[in-house]
Amino acid sequence: QVQLVESGGGLVQAGGSLRLPCAASGDTFSTYTMGWFRQAPGKEREFVAAINWSGGRTYYADSVKDRFTISRDNANNTVYLQLNSLKPEDTAVYYCAARGGRLAISTSLSSYGNWGQGTQVTVSS
Repeated sequence: QVQLVESGGGLVQAGGSLRLPCAASGDTFSTYTMGWFRQAPGKEREFVAAINWSGGRTYYADSVKDRFTISRDNANNTVYLQLNSLKPEDTAVYYCAARGGRLAISTSLSSYGNWGQGTQVTVSS
């Protein structure tokens, strides 16, 4: 099992940027496909982006494509989500999640067995 800790959230104006790191520990990080999800108040948790275990493949939700970038540093057991051109509708708690066993990218919450505690991103208009 891998333990995940997100950071980097905060308050930013529309059009601004943030970088969210998610640090992993406890298992072989390089065998985990990683995902980012978000949950806005009163809404269900939704898929944002994912990167496969090797870093060779990424996938994004249409709502964030061309604005957000997911990347990983397997040497330092960290996955990142770069958020650019932020909009008020991006306001949410952002969670990273891990899917072990060198499996393919998935957009389904139930495919990820390990979750962090989340970090709040608030975008003001």
